[in-house]
Amino acid sequence: MGAFHWSQGPKSSNSSISISFEWAMKNFSSGFHPPVPGQERKEYEKESIGKDKESQGDHQEEQPAARCEWDFSLSTVVSSSANASVSDALGVIEFDPSNTIVATGGIARKIRIYTLNSLLPQNNIQSQGEQNIAFLDHVNACNYYVCTPAKLSSLRWKPGSGGRLLGSGDYDGVVMEYDLERKLPIFERDEHGGRRVWSVDYSHWDPFVGASGSDDGTMQMWDPRCDEGGGCVAKVQPTLARSSVCCVEFNPFGDALIAAGCADRKAYAYDVRKMVDPIHVFDGHTKTVTYVRFLDAETMVSAGIDGCLKLWNISDSRLIRTYKGHVNSRSFVGLSVWRHGGLLGCGSENNQVFVYDKRWGEPIWRGFDPMARGGCDHGLVSSVCWRQVYEDQCTLLAGGSNGVLQVFVGRRKS
Repeated sequence: MGAFHWSQGPKSSNSSISISFEWAMKNFSSGFHPPVPGQERKEYEKESIGKDKESQGDHQEEQPAARCEWDFSLSTVVSSSANASVSDALGVIEFDPSNTIVATGGIARKIRIYTLNSLLPQNNIQSQGEQNIAFLDHVNACNYYVCTPAKLSSLRWKPGSGGRLLGSGDYDGVVMEYDLERKLPIFERDEHGGRRVWSVDYSHWDPFVGASGSDDGTMQMWDPRCDEGGGCVAKVQPTLARSSVCCVEFNPFGDALIAAGCADRKAYAYDVRKMVDPIHVFDGHTKTVTYVRFLDAETMVSAGIDGCLKLWNISDSRLIRTYKGHVNSRSFVGLSVWRHGGLLGCGSENNQVFVYDKRWGEPIWRGFDPMARGGCDHGLVSSVCWRQVYEDQCTLLAGGSNGVLQVFVGRRKS
């Protein structure tokens, strides 16, 4: 969500919920059966967190120095021919399930669609020791775009749609689904009271239900097949103070979990089959939690505007490691995890891209925006996304508050 600034909300930890039992009864008989967790989850114990933090500090001091096993280089820069301005800030970048199509959104009120081939031109092949950067214009690099009624804060491809359907959340509190072949919206729900929707996601089982988090302090699950109540099938309010829900993500590894990060400085995990109280609470950030991402079946990464990323053990809410180095005190700067390589990527308020290896708390690499004026202190990197491929080469996309899209390629060192 990137170039969008945040004011910290109040703290609270109580919750209230609302679940559509009519939907549940209909769908239990029609195939809605989230997979059973691999093990029974333990209760969250507040007193254990303090011990975990102390032991984590000792563990970090004993760690060897971070080392980079990758050679990263800037491959492509895509910008506008007109002078870049905040009105084109990129707040979200998403690869489709095939990892060959890219969607971007932000302040410009349009969804831009690119192919990976257009972002990595075939004539931009680098020889060893030689760096050749392709400079492209959005108009030429973009395959097509879809205009939206409001500024976009979130995008997510709908699983099972063959890359045809794309969900969005916007500043007006509306969730929409777009048919990209027809370039038209096919589903719309306005159930967040006009408050900004920060994040949308889809489950990884069939039927594919969606979830959204909003400034109204709720996380809502919805099913486009349902007509009543905007398709809402469950609603949870993590805090009595209605602290904003800034991010939501379903567990993609077969567990029936959904995680949310909130302005009360905590992240929560719920069992989607019984969204009453959170089964895990991740308490360690000192400011708003802006992103949550599942790294693997056992761990989850969170980001906050306290300038930290944190790696958590899901089963017992234990803090494993804290990552510091990037600058983040007031804006959404993006968070993406490359699960195959164990790498974390995020933006920074000094207009740099940072990469961390999950094994070390210090960054292993940082990249700059060559389009920045007067150095790297102008603007910020507001969104990032890894290509999820299983090979010894990685691709990281980064979008900035100046509307510039950068493509970085990494190759494993021999």
